[in-house]
Amino acid sequence: MDAHPIQCRHFLSLFDLSADEARALLARGIELKRMLRAGEDHRPLAHRTLAMIFEKSSTRTRVSFETGMVQLGGHALFLSPRDTQLGRGEPIEDSARVLSRMVDAVMIRTFSQETVELFAAYSQVPVINGLTDRLHPCQLLADIQTYQEHRGDIRGRRVAWIGDGNNMCNSFIEAAQLFDFELRIACPEGFEPDADLLTAAGDRCTLLRDPEAAAEGAHLVATDVWASMGQEDEQARRQTCFAPFQVTDAIMARATTDALFMHCLPAHRGEEVAASVIDGPQSVVWDEAENRLHAQKALLEFLLTSSAGRG
Repeated sequence: MDAHPIQCRHFLSLFDLSADEARALLARGIELKRMLRAGEDHRPLAHRTLAMIFEKSSTRTRVSFETGMVQLGGHALFLSPRDTQLGRGEPIEDSARVLSRMVDAVMIRTFSQETVELFAAYSQVPVINGLTDRLHPCQLLADIQTYQEHRGDIRGRRVAWIGDGNNMCNSFIEAAQLFDFELRIACPEGFEPDADLLTAAGDRCTLLRDPEAAAEGAHLVATDVWASMGQEDEQARRQTCFAPFQVTDAIMARATTDALFMHCLPAHRGEEVAASVIDGPQSVVWDEAENRLHAQKALLEFLLTSSAGRG
């Protein structure tokens, strides 16, 4: 049997949204945040269920999606690797066929981008990428929402990514194109982002080796841990390679005076970022973390209640 003929919208990458849809999602996330704080009851997802498959552990992803579904009137099911064994005990295609007959959406946090893409190909319901080794699109929705709340439209602004060319960096490359901003990436040799993504971005993105040059005139400076999940055995080597790429006060001084600092967390003070930066006045990391909840609620509402989510 081939992939199910029913077409529905998935969110596997930022490019699954048009620029207009992405901007509307940000506006909706901001509105849902206001409604929640005002105590307004809004439950469009009553009797809807989200299955959350975690092959990678998580704090923010699990809590934000589970809380979001409850606040929208629905329910979330947490499925750990012990519960699912995706691709081990049962083929991904079969898991997708079965789960999508029982739930209204599936969020997957796993290693391979191919896993979420294969699952989506056989799913009758929307599939959301909660993180893969290649991309972290939900985090970027929260990041851009945070920037918009503090500084307005990010269009035409300059963003500096300093550190590993990892899944966050790859999603920033997509975001630069979707939200129309300039991205400067500073990373050590051998730790570049995806070459195809970088090439496709054209002059939107510039790859540099000097973090101070990347931060020059930036309106937003962002970083991430030097060793992501699954790379712990590389920690010592990475610390040596990345030592010059710590986001310090000197780095932030090269950015604009009103530049923001972001980090998707968890953070290691004294490694990828100085404590004085992440705990300083330019840091918006706690707003950024909270906005995972609001941006993802907007995403869930979009996929499950709009005509876009029904195909």
